[in-house]
Amino acid sequence: MLRPLYDWAMKLAAGRFALPALAAVATVEATFPFVPPDVMLAPMVLARRERAWLYAGVCTLFSVLGGCIGYTIGYLASAAALKLLAMSGHADALQAFQCLFAKWGLAVILVKGLTPVPYMLVTLASGLAHFNLLAFVAASMVTRGGRFFLEAALLQHPHAKAIIDRHLTALVIGALVALAAVVYGFSLMEHSRAC
Repeated sequence: MLRPLYDWAMKLAAGRFALPALAAVATVEATFPFVPPDVMLAPMVLARRERAWLYAGVCTLFSVLGGCIGYTIGYLASAAALKLLAMSGHADALQAFQCLFAKWGLAVILVKGLTPVPYMLVTLASGLAHFNLLAFVAASMVTRGGRFFLEAALLQHPHAKAIIDRHLTALVIGALVALAAVVYGFSLMEHSRAC
């Protein structure tokens, strides 16, 4: 089942609409429950290694732009932001963000921006909490850029596609286990907060 999906993603990634689609996905994912842009970025880099830095740059730019949209929704339309958080199953995200920010400061945005934890939680909660916009944009540029450029660098390696082609199932299982561990770790951290 994974192989046909992988082949389809590779074909789509090499198409002429891949770059605008990547920009759209990166923008939307920062504000609404949606697939992470890595799902498009990875096959695009594998399909056209010479464009890896362009893809990572577009992904970063539009992710931060989407983050600013999410921040603005949280800042100016708190009812809509709270509804989006509730729809995504994170109704308590604002309180969790405020507690974690009180304890860890800017590190919360830095850590959450790097991980697969939905970025929309950070963007909406930052706006709702009226977090400093310039600090939010700077932290978002560092974390989102760090994540996407690291991913592009790893996948740009000349042997990356051959390794993925050969070990696709094991890599997907490993990635899912790692993702589950990260999400579980954040869940424990948020539930053990003391406010």
